[in-house]
Amino acid sequence: MPAARITHGDRALEAERDAILAALAPVTEGIAATFGPVCEVVLHDYRHPEGSVAAVAGSVTGRTVGGAMSEIGMRMLARGDRAADELNYLTRTGDGTMVKSSTMVLRDSTGAVFGALCVNVDVTAVGQAHTLLGALAGIGAAPAQPPTTTFGDDIDSVVEAIVDAHRLRQHRSWAELDRAERVRLFRDLDARGVFAVRRAVEQVASRLGISRASAYHYLSRARATADAPADAPTDPTDAADTTTTPPGGTA
Repeated sequence: MPAARITHGDRALEAERDAILAALAPVTEGIAATFGPVCEVVLHDYRHPEGSVAAVAGSVTGRTVGGAMSEIGMRMLARGDRAADELNYLTRTGDGTMVKSSTMVLRDSTGAVFGALCVNVDVTAVGQAHTLLGALAGIGAAPAQPPTTTFGDDIDSVVEAIVDAHRLRQHRSWAELDRAERVRLFRDLDARGVFAVRRAVEQVASRLGISRASAYHYLSRARATADAPADAPTDPTDAADTTTTPPGGTA
């Protein structure tokens, strides 16, 4: 198959995206300086999922330039041009830091999403003060804990965290899932942008303890039935997975 032809328009769009990112890089420093040491601003280039961090100012999640996107970024990537800003949401880092964040998508002149500007504010101390004051006043229950999000420069750790979170929610091993449940698992992982990352299929297979062929099979089934009802009958030709490896092993 011949390589895709790069047109003058393609080159112009790439130059436009590069210019937008270059213009926003100093903005990250300005925002972080305004809010002080509790603030981190991260500029993402979604054209490079495994190393999307194009600029960073401040240190809340420990990101560095060239680092990977988080689970939130992968979700944005999966939505493509349908992605929308996510503003003022709470999450937690792996070490328990409570973070209030806003993720604002970047679009080129055609409306295509190609990156995001993310603002993360460490509100751990604010949350602790809120809980303490509520306890002293004798009012209200402790607020619900926000979900934990994996932040880091290693995309593999992000993929593994997403897969492990699904396993914990199910409280069942892969062998205990029926075929429809396995397809739904891969459909959900795909919707979260996991498979936009290189080598993700092999990594998911290893984490689940199944063969790469089985992982590709279930991903294909998940995409083929993406618009089907959750209780739609399973394709009778869908062969059961019989090739497994120990959890964490190589496929």
